[in-house]
Amino acid sequence: MKRTARDGASVTGIGLVTPLGDATGFFTAAWEGRSGVRRPPDGHPVAGLLDAAGIAPDIDPSTVLPPTEARRVDRFVVLAMAAADAALDDAGIAIGRDADPARTAVVLANSFGGLTMFEGEAVARHRQGRTAVTPYLLAGMLPNMATARIAIRHGVRGFTSTISTACASGGYAVAEALRLVREGVADVVVCGGADAPLLPTIATTFTNARALASGWADPVEASRPFDRRRNGFVLGEGAGVLVVERRAHAAARGRPGYADVIGWGVATDAYHPTAPLPDGAGAAESMRRALADAGVAPADVDYVNAHATGTKLGDAAEARALRAVFGGHTPAVSSIKGATGHLLAAAGAVEAAATALALRHGLLPPTHNLDDPDPECDLDHVRKAARPLAARTALSTSFAFGGHNASLVLATHPGGP
Repeated sequence: MKRTARDGASVTGIGLVTPLGDATGFFTAAWEGRSGVRRPPDGHPVAGLLDAAGIAPDIDPSTVLPPTEARRVDRFVVLAMAAADAALDDAGIAIGRDADPARTAVVLANSFGGLTMFEGEAVARHRQGRTAVTPYLLAGMLPNMATARIAIRHGVRGFTSTISTACASGGYAVAEALRLVREGVADVVVCGGADAPLLPTIATTFTNARALASGWADPVEASRPFDRRRNGFVLGEGAGVLVVERRAHAAARGRPGYADVIGWGVATDAYHPTAPLPDGAGAAESMRRALADAGVAPADVDYVNAHATGTKLGDAAEARALRAVFGGHTPAVSSIKGATGHLLAAAGAVEAAATALALRHGLLPPTHNLDDPDPECDLDHVRKAARPLAARTALSTSFAFGGHNASLVLATHPGGP
């Protein structure tokens, strides 16, 4: 399908809260090959339970909420609100001044909702009885509360939604933003994802499932996408929010943006609750649909920011999917999860931001800890150091438990940064 200017959507703002810091810290550290993965310190909820984790900076809730409400919301909400504030500030947008509140949308994703609050209140009820449970629990932990609180804080009166497709959620949120812009529903969409799963119960269930990286004396070495020695993912937390704006609306403000979002595709494995299709067929289909939606041929893609988490099955399936779509010669490929760990619902949005940054700066981030590429993952890996490349078109992929697959196509803005 041939696209027109009306279909255009630009990433005009990026806000990140990650184990590598904010957007500036993230770009500097990830591109230099530094890691944000560390051993949880004494006193952390998962200290002694996890050897390695991607821990985001602490955010003072009073910076994003009134003092009376600051301690009544879950950590995932605070992370999302901080990232949204940063993204809107980066885009130079104040809702009501630079964008019509009725034509501004919020689409935020999460996997778990407010489990930090829920786990704490469940323990309090067990120990102290029913009167110990706060009456503010639902308003602080429901999955839609990041979306709602961002809308309340910024006066957004347009379309709002919450997406939960596990680790593909952030990618789905950005895809929804492009759809809303194309369909004329919104001029500006605040979109992305947030998760705060570093809790005893979540850490324990992933450990018991043998899904997490283990046996690494140095936690920095634990997250190893595509590496022969990979043995699981590193659980992380954080938030990634993008401002996706109708291109004409952004141009009228003099904001060409980092890159354009030009295509999206989703597909479902319908195979297994946790394992991907071994041949990567569902992932490949999401990529093909995204490329077709963007009107881009596989040969025109210069870079893929891969989902690759460091699991044996997942990385191999994704590599097969990439080879199926791109043939024997794939574009340059890297995964930032080696440096951040797996941020679950935030991952897709953070990685879409990484893709936009790579396009804007003409510099591809390396995959941290990719010392010995697995022959099953035979791709054109960016490793050891960032790779200069004047990329024009890139793909960002997100896959999830349940067989959810999402792919986004981003391209350099015709007018440049």
